[in-house]
Amino acid sequence: MNRIGVYPGTFDPVTLGHLDIIARGAKLVDRLIIGVATNPSKSPLFTLEERVAHVRRETAGLSNVEVVSFDALLMHFAEAQGASVIIRGLRAVADFEYEFQMAGMNQQLNDDIETVFLMAAVSLQPIASKLVKEIAIYGGEIGKFVSPTIAAEVKARVAEGKLN
Repeated sequence: MNRIGVYPGTFDPVTLGHLDIIARGAKLVDRLIIGVATNPSKSPLFTLEERVAHVRRETAGLSNVEVVSFDALLMHFAEAQGASVIIRGLRAVADFEYEFQMAGMNQQLNDDIETVFLMAAVSLQPIASKLVKEIAIYGGEIGKFVSPTIAAEVKARVAEGKLN
């Protein structure tokens, strides 16, 4: 049986925390589909196409990872991909409350798809895309939280003043 997992997120920008969850999640399934969500309520710094390209570039070394965009209910996306697992990353107790509620709702929608939580590596737990953007906007160093290429792209976008 080919076990397919989905790891959804906005990935704006993709962080070292995301990449840790992706690498570890890819070991749990035969194929891991990274679903880059539109989620306009989050005021993305990068377009959907840019975020997909970033995640593809950052995960290029993982042979069983595929990156696609989606604009649908997560459960509908997971079903369309043939997934049996949704992978979610947890950083802190605050994440758990939200994720626990989401997992319960998703189970009500389709109890054949299991949600699996992976704890971020201890050194990566504080990293959040929102905070990375905020640090960059105020001129702080973000190299500890994202790859060098993503750091350069975030800094360039902030310098352009193209903030939503």
